[in-house]
Amino acid sequence: MHSYLQPQGDGLPMRPSGSWVAEKLDYLERYINIFETSMHSKPWRKRHYIDLFAGSGKCCVSETGAVCLGSPLLALTTPHPFTNYFFVDQDSDSIAALQQRCSVSSVSDHVNCIVGDSNLIVRKIVEHILDVDHERIPGKWSSLNLAFLDPDGLELQWETVTTLARPYTMDLIIHYPQGGLNRYMGKAFKKDEQTVVDLFFGGTEWRRLYEKYRNRQTPFGIHRLLMDHYKEKLQDLGYKEALRDDEVGDEPLIRNARRKAPLYRLLFASKHPLGHDFWQKVTRRDVHGQARLF
Repeated sequence: MHSYLQPQGDGLPMRPSGSWVAEKLDYLERYINIFETSMHSKPWRKRHYIDLFAGSGKCCVSETGAVCLGSPLLALTTPHPFTNYFFVDQDSDSIAALQQRCSVSSVSDHVNCIVGDSNLIVRKIVEHILDVDHERIPGKWSSLNLAFLDPDGLELQWETVTTLARPYTMDLIIHYPQGGLNRYMGKAFKKDEQTVVDLFFGGTEWRRLYEKYRNRQTPFGIHRLLMDHYKEKLQDLGYKEALRDDEVGDEPLIRNARRKAPLYRLLFASKHPLGHDFWQKVTRRDVHGQARLF
């Protein structure tokens, strides 16, 4: 396999990352593999992978210099590739590097690398998917879709999630920015104008929950309240499996490797129970193969 698709340096730009990136990417890689192994032989019209904050395709761990394949290349090199890929990033240099790496793949003709604001471009991507779903092909099902939403911070807007929910079969793996919210919520709460926190949650209800937590009117931690609120909104979009009686442990927490401070969680949403069965199998263990402590 070409060095562009291997976890090694290749002379192109890479995203600087902390060592914890390996844990996040391990969850993603295992979900992609179980998703595609189970579904590639089914009569789907198309199987789309959408990465709205794709980066350059490779990460370099700052502490060790180790190189990891980023989320787009993990999806591209899975044993059973998707039929179509949409990779988006606002940084043109990152997309140029990613496009060059993808060019050596056997499925490069099915890769779309796009520069721009993901919260805007997602509309065109979803319109394309809906056009596929409306095709009348005997014996074929509608498209099957997986979106990975993993920005560096609070760039993801709720409106983007609602757009992605329009196709029926759209699984979501969502970066919940716990560390970023810890740093910014207090400031955002004091502002009357719309903030990135309002855009992330798609409204101001989070402010009521934050005030309730701040005034010690609830036994729950702030992030339990906010994640449940987020999942309730997902449920309103048709993700009926978003709230589960056994949901404890379904939200892997990625921590800073040195300080052990919480960085972010991975939230999962699917409109079909099988998606959640896959996710539970994946999150049952961590990157080291150990049973995960919830």
